[in-house]
Amino acid sequence: MKFEGTSEYVATEDLTVAVNAAVTLERPLLVKGEPGTGKTELARQVAGALGLRMIEWNIKSSTKAQQGLYEYDAVSRLRDSQLGEERVHDVANYIRKGKLWQAFETDEKVVLLIDEIDKADIEFPNDLLQELDRMEFHVYETGEMIRASHRPIVIITSNNEKELPDAFLRRCFFHYIRFPDPDTMRRIVEVHHPGIKEQLLTTALTQFYELREQPGLKKKPSTSEVLDWLKLLLAEDLSAQDLHREGASALPKLHGALLKNEQDVHLFERLAFMARGRG
Repeated sequence: MKFEGTSEYVATEDLTVAVNAAVTLERPLLVKGEPGTGKTELARQVAGALGLRMIEWNIKSSTKAQQGLYEYDAVSRLRDSQLGEERVHDVANYIRKGKLWQAFETDEKVVLLIDEIDKADIEFPNDLLQELDRMEFHVYETGEMIRASHRPIVIITSNNEKELPDAFLRRCFFHYIRFPDPDTMRRIVEVHHPGIKEQLLTTALTQFYELREQPGLKKKPSTSEVLDWLKLLLAEDLSAQDLHREGASALPKLHGALLKNEQDVHLFERLAFMARGRG
């Protein structure tokens, strides 16, 4: 099993090395990077390239580690006992399997994505240490031991919103997805918008990187946002000349696809005002 990227996903050499190292070591791959740099999509592309099914566990601030294993519905069992239901005698009827259980019990190798782990409570990663390390867990209500018959490829993403415990990090192979340089970005754009005019692409990417490098920007636009912006430019049939701005501080056309909060819009408006004053 070797991942080399796909026709739909531009994977840099260091990223493919990280994926294949994690697969060889049978360790979870922890992927960090700015939002919108393709961390979640990486798991989908790895699954597609290796011909594996993917199981996706999207983490929220309220998610508990136990939910990934299983949940025992004691309330439903109590209600059924009051109603005299026959199924109440088998506790297994009230066990809801979590994503890890689903990944462990499958009769084939799968890709398990644990998406945005840093959204959960700080204790969340520690609560999964043994389960991800040994690929097994105990179901106390039934006395079962659930073991993975085929060790899944585990990909864990993080937006770096909070630090993860050292004990958890030791069990992972780590990779940080750097923001694409202009050449890599061109390859990414070609995948999503094949045949885009060279002059339009050059002008658009020049403006995009100038915007990203503006000091004081609260949220830098991501790869997914520049792809959305280019899609709008193509839909409006704009040319490179249409993107001409009065100075680097002026707002680009259709800037709502790139700037996602009022502070950043006001920053560029102030810069444009100052530039006009100097002029």
